[in-house]
Amino acid sequence: MKLAVVLVNYNGKEYNETCIESILRNGYGGELRIIVVDNASTDDSARLLRERYEDAGTVELLLLDDNYGFSYANNAGIRRAADWGAEHVVLLNNDTEIAPGMLSELAACAKRHPVSVIVPKILYDSDRSRIWSAGGEMSRVIRKARHIGLNQTDRGQYEREREIEAAAGCCLFLPMEVIRRAGMLDERFFLYYEDTEYCFRLREHGLRLYYCPRAFMYHRVGASTRGADSPLCAYYIARNWLLCSRLHLRGRYPLFVLYYILNRAACCAWWLAKGRGELVRATWRGIADYGKGNFGRSVYYR
Repeated sequence: MKLAVVLVNYNGKEYNETCIESILRNGYGGELRIIVVDNASTDDSARLLRERYEDAGTVELLLLDDNYGFSYANNAGIRRAADWGAEHVVLLNNDTEIAPGMLSELAACAKRHPVSVIVPKILYDSDRSRIWSAGGEMSRVIRKARHIGLNQTDRGQYEREREIEAAAGCCLFLPMEVIRRAGMLDERFFLYYEDTEYCFRLREHGLRLYYCPRAFMYHRVGASTRGADSPLCAYYIARNWLLCSRLHLRGRYPLFVLYYILNRAACCAWWLAKGRGELVRATWRGIADYGKGNFGRSVYYR
């Protein structure tokens, strides 16, 4: 089985090598290609990657001429994987380290559930006994995606392989047939909610997602986006949550809007009380750009 692992790099020199080395020593039995898509990094990481891996036939560096966002870069990697003849693609954040045997476990799970998306158990890199995600689910009414097992100590309570409703975009095992049926990531999102939107779209195409607990990895949560408590994060969440919900909630959308107003108002009140006015401004800019139809990369948070 030809498997391509797509990594998106944007100023990730602190953790690229840890991620790539964990893939190279993973023990995958089939043909493997690592495609690193660089979003015009400015931290010298592209040069370091070239110097470190230019003679390693397994690693390929694809350089973009600008920062086009997470979705665009992943799609560029998927297209390159298709040109190589990959049968499956793993979209993997570069701020991760995968456990030995993870790729083989994902591939084995994919054989049990053909034409489905497979995700591993994801643990915090900073505390490897604590769960970040054991698959995902959607809330009943407004269909808000949330992690199963978030912040719980891993005591083996999520060891059953099962179908799930949602998945985090930091690791998705995608058969090429799934991509042919559902398409690639929506590039309007640039950053955040592209994975939630894709999960909605998969189910609308009659495709399924499965959680594979025997495959696991470690994630430096927030490392690649400067942390959740930033104007960049506040902007893209405010804008893209609206876009994702409008695309898929249909008759539930008016109820979602009511919840959204209350949720963002509460967040803004909290930020103002903490003296974080920049987060409030970012939220309003995100809402305004949604209203204007301004998607893709923000002119404010680049």
